[in-house]
Amino acid sequence: MAISWPLVVSLLLSISSLASSASNSDSDHEAFVQCLLDNSHPSYPISEAIFTPQSPSYATVLQSYIRNLRFNETYTPKPFLILTALHQSHIQAAIICAKKGNIQMKIRSGGHDYDGLSYVATVPFFVLDMFNLRSIDMDMETETVWVQSGAILGELYYRISELSKTHGFPAGVCPTVGVGGHFTGGGYGNMLRKYGLTVDNIVDAYFIDVNGRIHDRKSMGEDLFWAIRGGGAASFGVVLAYKIKLVHVPEIVTVFRVEKTLEDNATDIVDQWQHVASKLPKELFVRLVIDVVNSSTRTGGSTVRVSFISLFLGDSKTLVSIMNENLPLLGLSQSDCIETSWIQSVLFWTNIAIDSPTDVLLNRTPSLSYLKRKSDYVKQPIPKTALEGIWEKMIELQPAQMIFNPYGGRMAEIASTATPFPHRAGNLWKIQYLANWNQGGAETAQRYIELTRKLHRYMTPFVSKNPREAFLNYRDIDLGVNHNDRGSYLEGRVYGIKYFKGNFIRLVHIKTKVDTTNFFRNEQSIPTLPH
Repeated sequence: MAISWPLVVSLLLSISSLASSASNSDSDHEAFVQCLLDNSHPSYPISEAIFTPQSPSYATVLQSYIRNLRFNETYTPKPFLILTALHQSHIQAAIICAKKGNIQMKIRSGGHDYDGLSYVATVPFFVLDMFNLRSIDMDMETETVWVQSGAILGELYYRISELSKTHGFPAGVCPTVGVGGHFTGGGYGNMLRKYGLTVDNIVDAYFIDVNGRIHDRKSMGEDLFWAIRGGGAASFGVVLAYKIKLVHVPEIVTVFRVEKTLEDNATDIVDQWQHVASKLPKELFVRLVIDVVNSSTRTGGSTVRVSFISLFLGDSKTLVSIMNENLPLLGLSQSDCIETSWIQSVLFWTNIAIDSPTDVLLNRTPSLSYLKRKSDYVKQPIPKTALEGIWEKMIELQPAQMIFNPYGGRMAEIASTATPFPHRAGNLWKIQYLANWNQGGAETAQRYIELTRKLHRYMTPFVSKNPREAFLNYRDIDLGVNHNDRGSYLEGRVYGIKYFKGNFIRLVHIKTKVDTTNFFRNEQSIPTLPH
């Protein structure tokens, strides 16, 4: 049975307070703080990184990186402490002291955590917040970058663009996403068909293990390095920084956004898209955003709108030629296209005016909303009559939306076992289901979440089966919850197989080896083997 996270969290405050009085009393919290102070490096005092509910800035620090307002309600359980690490020694102290007190630690980088697992818990907990650790060290000679986990993608993109017009990095299209979570879950962006995922372009890492030791790729070993590139590093330790390999982009790229409704023949165009999108040249990515809008032809009626949004690593003339040969029903013309630089295309994709100064990417404050996300993978084209049924269901379930992200290209060339991320060859596209709303409260949240679930259920015949696959970075608590007790392995297997398929058992073996006591745990972490 699906677990309703909003309903669960509405009960958590009382559970948390009961547990707090039983096992994590004020004296336990005081002992934890004292332990942090005792283990602080003299040159890097930890006191200024500690925030408790009594600290004047506690609420600001907690809320600054809560991107999903569902988890900023009065009934949302709050951490008894936030540690905004300023140095690697602070992370080491946090691990040592949390182990000593058997205290739950949540690790947060950017906060774009769809179901709040990095800053919400059902037991007393503290947050290790990485946002102060965001240095970006570029080496254009080797075309590599060391980027710390607390940086956001916008900062990374901006720093690349400062030094080169012909380099980029294949990661997400939302610039406020934190590097830490995005990279560890197998992040993707609009260059995935050319260069694969973020994890396919990571060459080293600085990693802090359960004993507080710092490793690089060589000292951690290839198994652990494999696991933290797509397996969710928070199950294994704390990634301090990743070393990434930059990719080449042309000085001129081309973008377009063309919108079609059902009255504009959208069904036939989507049908054509689904047969060619994964076979287009690797340099071309055409995403579909599908939502419901008011119909211009029916009074008071609704229609489905499909937005075709593209990045092409090349000029507009070539793009129009490719599109008219492969997707002629869209009727793309030169006037639909915008030639620009790669860094300005990032602005276009995040709905910022394309001629804005690029330092807008340094803004760490995103627009906020209440939201729910789910995911699916499609392996066979959907019959056109079924598309028509999907549109009807979307009109019924509005405002639930879908985004189709095409695969193929480089994604089909990399083995499903190369990283923990298994969704490679054989997938035509990935679906993201989404609902956003602007009103608080558990009842409102439940209503919108259920609309998203209904759309997800309706899509069952058209998506992957045995298992029904899901994307780790679109954390979805509906897929299963781990209580991290005696049944941990069996509970973890339920969602683990969906996220990782056959790679799940390898992740479990690595987890058992490097974190035997399951210190690094959350509601959807990798479990250890049963004793």
